Amino acid sequence: MDWSSSLYGLAGGVMIGLSAVWLMATLGRIAGISGILSALVLERPEGDTAWRLTFLLGLISGPLVLMVLGGSLGNVAGEPGAVIGAPIAGAGLMLIAGLLVGLGTGIGSGCTSGHGVCGLSRLSPRSMAATLTFLSAGVVTVYMMRHLWGGGA
Repeated sequence: MDWSSSLYGLAGGVMIGLSAVWLMATLGRIAGISGILSALVLERPEGDTAWRLTFLLGLISGPLVLMVLGGSLGNVAGEPGAVIGAPIAGAGLMLIAGLLVGLGTGIGSGCTSGHGVCGLSRLSPRSMAATLTFLSAGVVTVYMMRHLWGGGA
C-alpha cells in the first residue's frame, strides 16, 4: 500500500471538511458546490456573490497551486509528466457525462458535496438517500463501462 497517497487523501478530506464547517459556522451556508455555482450563475443574488466567487476560485486554485509547486504531488496518473491522467473517453462523451451529472444534481437537489459531505454530517435522511443513489449509480456505471462494454482499465 502506498501510504503517501493515503495521507494525501486524508489531508484533502480534512480540508474539505474544514471548509464545509467554516462556511456553515461563518455564513450559515452549506458547501454544496452545485448550489453555490447555480445560484451565482442563474440567480445572481444581491450582495451574496463575493463568498460564492471566493469559494469557487479556491476550488480551482488548489490544483493549480499543486501544479506550480510540483506536479508530482498527489499525482494519480501513474506517469511522471501527467497530473491527473489522460481521459479514456473523447470530449463528446465527457460533455454528455457532465450534462448528465448537472441534470442529476438538479433532480437530486444537490451534489456530492452538499449531500455527501454536509448532509450526511447533519444526519439528513434525504441526503442519505441521495448519497446512496448516486454512489450506487456510479458503481453500476463503472461496472457496465468496464465489463459489459469493454471500456476502461
